[in-house]
Amino acid sequence: MTIDLKGQRVLVVGAGGGIGRASAEAFAAAGAHVVATGRNAAKLDTVGTEHVALDFLDNDAVEAFFAAAAPYDHVVIAAAATRSGPVGGLALDAARASMESKFWGAYRIARAAKIHDGGSLTFVSGFLSQRPSPTSVLQGAINAALEALARGLALEKAPVRVNAVSPGLIDTPLWAGMAEADREAMFERTAARLPARRVGQPEDIAQAILFVATNPFATGSTVTVDGGGTIA
Repeated sequence: MTIDLKGQRVLVVGAGGGIGRASAEAFAAAGAHVVATGRNAAKLDTVGTEHVALDFLDNDAVEAFFAAAAPYDHVVIAAAATRSGPVGGLALDAARASMESKFWGAYRIARAAKIHDGGSLTFVSGFLSQRPSPTSVLQGAINAALEALARGLALEKAPVRVNAVSPGLIDTPLWAGMAEADREAMFERTAARLPARRVGQPEDIAQAILFVATNPFATGSTVTVDGGGTIA
């Protein structure tokens, strides 16, 4: 079935990143008017219909942004910056900053966003919520909190629909800081153990985000798109 979103307004928060950019492109391809936001305006030049710099860590800026905007049909929150490491080895300030970014950043947007009845709000969490890692305990906890937030908000905000999409390992610019050989070796090791025999691409997650945003019977759900990582 072809998805036609002509006449609808979509906000993508974190549109400068891999998953956010792919999501903005997917909604635009379906005909939506896409407002792309992010903390780094330079990354937004080629994304969406409109480009607006927005620091989702600044609550005053978030509230002012939504106060000046008409309601949206769909809002996607794909912005986050988190740190990996065991609880005992991760600096407390870094842990707080991770929670501030991925959880509280999404919370601020969800709290202030104006969305038409029947529209949608979608969080991006991560499969570590279901398959913990000894080196990414905090990330798993943050993802689980986001998924719980989605379930609760699906009740509070009804008939606005609220869901989470939970990716596995995705080949995004997040990994650009690794040496290319190390990055490729990590991807190969991961692909070998996954039932899908490949790592994910941003477009894989964007497809799932578009699905939960446009399916009128999807709310309070977490859709896992991880190549089988949760069960492998």
